[in-house]
Amino acid sequence: MRSDSIKKGLARAPHRSLLKADGFTDEELAQPLVAVVCSQTDIIPGHMHLQNIADAVKAGIRMGGGTPAQVSTIGVCDGIAMNHAGMRYSLTSREVIADSVECAVQGHQFDAMVLIPSCDKVVPGMLMAACRLNIPTVVVTGGPMLAGRGHHGEETDLNTLFDAVGAVTAGKMTEEECAWYENTACPTCGSCSGMFTANSIGCLSEVLGIALPGNGTIPAVYSERIRLAKHAGMKVMELLENNVTALDLINEHSIKNGMMVDMAFGGSTNTMLHLTAIAHEAGCPITMADWADVCKETPNIVRIAPAGPLHIQDLNDVGGVSAIVGELGRHGLLDDEALTCHGTMAEWVASCPAVDGKVVRTVENAYSQQGGLAVLRGNLAPDAAVVKQSAVSDKMRTHRGPAHVFESEEEACEAIFAGKIEPGEVVVIRYEGPAGGPGMREMLTPTSAIYGMGLAESVALITDGRFSGATKGPCIGHVSPEAAAGGPIALVEDGDMISIDIDAGTIELEVSDEELAARRARWTKPAPKYTKGVLARYAKLVTSADKGAYLS
Repeated sequence: MRSDSIKKGLARAPHRSLLKADGFTDEELAQPLVAVVCSQTDIIPGHMHLQNIADAVKAGIRMGGGTPAQVSTIGVCDGIAMNHAGMRYSLTSREVIADSVECAVQGHQFDAMVLIPSCDKVVPGMLMAACRLNIPTVVVTGGPMLAGRGHHGEETDLNTLFDAVGAVTAGKMTEEECAWYENTACPTCGSCSGMFTANSIGCLSEVLGIALPGNGTIPAVYSERIRLAKHAGMKVMELLENNVTALDLINEHSIKNGMMVDMAFGGSTNTMLHLTAIAHEAGCPITMADWADVCKETPNIVRIAPAGPLHIQDLNDVGGVSAIVGELGRHGLLDDEALTCHGTMAEWVASCPAVDGKVVRTVENAYSQQGGLAVLRGNLAPDAAVVKQSAVSDKMRTHRGPAHVFESEEEACEAIFAGKIEPGEVVVIRYEGPAGGPGMREMLTPTSAIYGMGLAESVALITDGRFSGATKGPCIGHVSPEAAAGGPIALVEDGDMISIDIDAGTIELEVSDEELAARRARWTKPAPKYTKGVLARYAKLVTSADKGAYLS
């Protein structure tokens, strides 16, 4: 066992003394030592209950003959961090989380681990660490929040509030109505209730084979999640006994399956960042061209908020991710060679329920024969840009309009809330990329303001930053190369015509090559916004969005 290096032999008597200071007995030290990596905090609603999950995981590990030991990592709530300097730390935290898990597990030479993340960057950060460490690993997340209920019985969520701010600003909703939603839209602990980033990655953890079925969809407040956590603890002991490690599960076969299911349920555009970074850590890199190919191959058969009115609990009620996996698998769209922590992909598909036809459609009756996420390219985004096309109105799949350029999210929000955005325009927010931000801030405030003010079917938004999984409408992010790297988005001027064609996969700046060359000659690289601390280091080391924004 790996842990023998800290607990076996005469030379390890000092080490055992420290372990016994923790209360461990000789009998416990004779068993495999399993890390329970938990990101519980009191500030993040997706994390506030994670100690209950950790306790259940420990019970499962003990039932499986192991000795659990809990360690911690950090988390940042994207919703609370939104639209201020705190958002610069969200994507940055993904790398810190991966590093901290690596340090804690390697420093103490654990034999296996169960990862207990929740929320947007914690899940992918821990998955990246799993790939680096390559020991037997199971993930069990905290689970999704239940949806709220509106005045007319409709389901509501965090995005309801962001939209409401725009509606109040536009005089379409009273502040009293907004306050009612404030008190009801996020009714329980758990990760926000739509197919936003956290739940997208929680679902994809199942498809990557490193989480048990139900992980992505069982609501946080259900007792079933406690039972799932106990099974996760037992399962990791089974993997350890059979020497099944993280890279036996996360590899080119499961990554491709993850991309396919992502397209089928139209996950957050952030999943393209995260799966690309996870694939890099797993040694099977993927590109934006690979994403574009998978989009063309995969029907979109699920539309959960923000792409539709339903939420994760509704998907759970009809079989969860297994229903999607079964439908795709029966049509030969998944790689049967993939191994999961509970068997082969072929075995999983064989056990999956039939689709209900409403929450999860059949392949033949798909919303679209292409995936929910799309890659765009053109002279404005030579390397790539991405859009959640399943959440775009048919009226805005093509759009041509004059650019209205902003140098930051704050500038754009000030103009939007002041009513300075005209129908037909293309809002361009730049210098918000991975290095230029730094941290590639999410833009849920401006995108929701545009929607709430009734401009979603007349105004497009383009940025080298990124979007919350809750974003809907013609919002195009991850523009690469970013402005801080001298990408063409840095050269756009007010009034330039921009053409977007989602079906054709193009995004074009209608400015001649000669004029762009002249503008480039005048362009100067901006000074770093941060000269010390984690953001300064991040800006120096981060790769571009189309590469996954991992640290080089």
